[in-house]
Amino acid sequence: MKKAFIFDLDGVLCFTDKYHFRAWKALADRLGIPFDENVNDRLRGVSRMASLEIILSLGSASYSEEEKAAFAEEKNELYRTFLKGMTPSDITQEVRSTLDELRRRGYRLAIGSSSKNTPLILERTDMAKYFDAVSDGNNITHSKPDPEVFLKAAEFLGLRPEECYVVEDAEAGIDAGCAGGFTTVGIGPAAHYAKTDMPIRTFADILQL
Repeated sequence: MKKAFIFDLDGVLCFTDKYHFRAWKALADRLGIPFDENVNDRLRGVSRMASLEIILSLGSASYSEEEKAAFAEEKNELYRTFLKGMTPSDITQEVRSTLDELRRRGYRLAIGSSSKNTPLILERTDMAKYFDAVSDGNNITHSKPDPEVFLKAAEFLGLRPEECYVVEDAEAGIDAGCAGGFTTVGIGPAAHYAKTDMPIRTFADILQL
C-alpha cells in the first residue's frame, strides 16, 4: 500500500523554463553566441555544466575550466534573480487543491528535485507548507537518473521506496524512480515514456491512482 508521493518540482508542480531561458540567453548574448528556443529545448533535463557546454559549442571561442565555472555561476545568479519574481500565483489552483486532497487522504508528501534552488522556489510560491520532507540538490551528490534524491526523500519520510509514488515529467526522473524501486507516475513528456508505470494527463489525475 502506498503511503506517500514524492514530486519533482520543475515541470510538475511549477514551471521555471522561462527563467532558465532568460538567464541562458543573457549569458549567451554577452558572449556573442546565438541562442533561441531551439537551443533551449536541447537543455531540458540537462545539468547546468552540460548545458553550458552545449551553448559554448555554438560559439568559436574556447574557455578554461575556471572561466566555464564563472559562466555557470553567472547564469545561476541571473536565474535566481528572476526566480525572486515568482509569487504564489505561479502555482495553479489545480496543483494546490490536489495536494490538499492528498493530505486530507493521509498521504505523506515530499519533494525530490535535483535543483539547489528548491528552497527559494518553495518560499517564493508559498509551497513549503505542503511537504513533510524536501530532498534537493543541496543534500545529494548524484543527479538524476541516479535515484539518490528520491531515496533520500523516502528516508526523510521514514518509508521504503515501494511505499512511495514518484511523480516526474522527465525521462531521467522516471529512470531514477525505477532505479530506486519506486512506482513512477509520468506527466507531460514522461507520460509517453515506456518505462513510466502510471501515465497521467493532468495533475489532478493523481487523485485517481
